[in-house]
Amino acid sequence: QVQLVESGGGLVQAGGSLRLSCAASGRTFGYAMGWFRQAPGKEREFVAAISWSGGNTYYADSVKGRFTISRDNAKNAVYLQMNSLKPEDTAVYYCATDRDSQVSSILTEYAYWGQGTQVTVSS
Repeated sequence: QVQLVESGGGLVQAGGSLRLSCAASGRTFGYAMGWFRQAPGKEREFVAAISWSGGNTYYADSVKGRFTISRDNAKNAVYLQMNSLKPEDTAVYYCATDRDSQVSSILTEYAYWGQGTQVTVSS
């Protein structure tokens, strides 16, 4: 069983930055990882994904050029660097483990989820 714990969320001004971390325990070997977010009253949406090797990344259009996903397999960790934050980025951010090694934006492709960390961007 895989357990994921997100951290690094908080309150930041528009234009500011945050770095989210996802610490994993259990088996993540060979799996792509992703970040999703969910704002109040909205469906959970894809943010970014990274392949097992880290060589392939995929971003939602809404965050492309502002967010960077990375991973450190030796530490069993995934990160999301969030720059130029906007109020519409406000959401609970979730880390998730894909079912295979390839990146995906499809929620149902992910098997394990963290508890989420709140990101609030003030205007």
